Amino acid sequence: MVTERKAKLLRRHLRVRKKIHGTAARPRLCIYKSLRHLYAQLVDDEAHRTLAFVTTNRKAVKQETADRHSYSNVAWAKRLGAEIGEKAKQAGIREVVFDRGGYPYHGTVKTFADAAREAGLQF
Repeated sequence: MVTERKAKLLRRHLRVRKKIHGTAARPRLCIYKSLRHLYAQLVDDEAHRTLAFVTTNRKAVKQETADRHSYSNVAWAKRLGAEIGEKAKQAGIREVVFDRGGYPYHGTVKTFADAAREAGLQF
C-alpha cells in the first residue's frame, strides 16, 4: 500500500524526470535516500547503463564506523559526493545533469550536490 507521503514523493520524482535525461556526454547523477543508506549513480539513459555508483551500503563503510544505525545523513552525503566526483573523473566525465529524485533540495541532497561540485563535477 502506498502512503500519501510516498505518493507525493513519486509524483515529484516523475515531474522531475520528465525534464531530465542523461546522455553519454552528460549523464544523469541521481540520488536515492532510504531510511538507513544513501545511493548515488551516474546513468546514461540513452544506452540504459550505469556508468558509476557509490553507496553507504557496503562492507567497508560499515566496518569503518561504530554508529551502524544510519548512514543517511549530511556527513555521509558529503563523503559520497566526493567519491562520485572522483569516480566520474576516472571515467572522464565532467558535466552531469543532477536528478534529486523528488527530494527537496536541502540537507542531505544539497550537501551531496555541493560535495560533488567541489570534486569537479559541473551541473
